[in-house]
Amino acid sequence: MCNFNKQTDETKALLHLLMKKSAQTIGGVNFLLGLCEALRATKPHPLTTNKCEISSEHVSIKWNKSVFKDKLELLEAVLLEHKSSEDPEFNILASDNAKKKKRLLNMVRALSPLEFKVTPKNPEEGAGFTFKVFERVEDEYVTLNPLFVSLFFCSVNFTKQALKYEIQE
Repeated sequence: MCNFNKQTDETKALLHLLMKKSAQTIGGVNFLLGLCEALRATKPHPLTTNKCEISSEHVSIKWNKSVFKDKLELLEAVLLEHKSSEDPEFNILASDNAKKKKRLLNMVRALSPLEFKVTPKNPEEGAGFTFKVFERVEDEYVTLNPLFVSLFFCSVNFTKQALKYEIQE
């Protein structure tokens, strides 16, 4: 997922539009990239912080609960598997192992209520935006939100490539 060059043209266009629209609601591309850099600089992983907030110079992101380390490790394992598949419709519940599937379902239940709110520090810059961890949650089908993955797990370079991508007509 985090290798922009391996994505299909359709996925690249979707990521470009998603990133561009998100950047516009918080004051621009540089504000979004600043937020990405602030998230990368946070150690340990920003999702595990107790205060559930990370701020850059112009933007802050808040969420409603911290993520436990075991859920984060499982999510990272899913993303590692997803990186190798490069399938934009990757179903994280696609596992033949019943024990692993149960752990994945528990992770989905734990992370589904998580909601992120990105707002500029200056209200005149824009209204901000919200997003969740999962884009689609159905009975046996769960997909990750590409915005969540790119902000919390992909490199800043990935976000730059998505923002600079020119849609082919």
